[in-house]
Amino acid sequence: FGPVVVILKADTLDEAIKIINDHQYGKGASIYTQSGYWARRFKLETEVGVIGINVGIPAPVASLPFGGMRGSFYGDIKGQGRAAINFFTEEKIVTERYWPEL
Repeated sequence: FGPVVVILKADTLDEAIKIINDHQYGKGASIYTQSGYWARRFKLETEVGVIGINVGIPAPVASLPFGGMRGSFYGDIKGQGRAAINFFTEEKIVTERYWPEL
């Protein structure tokens, strides 16, 4: 196992989003742009687990979850961040009511 990086050039934003969404894996995707419009469209329309806008690694901080979609949805995919805390947490609900001493 090792990281795999694919760099593709698309003629349009629509083509780029289609290439990403049509792929069998959906781990992550990044876009480099100075356009806020393109960045918003990319993050809203791209169907992957982690998205980077003007960053090379979509989840560079260990406290963020690192999960994917489609074929990248494997094992303990959200092994960081809040999902990891929830995974290792046992919740206990306690309801108490005290009566005044008689």
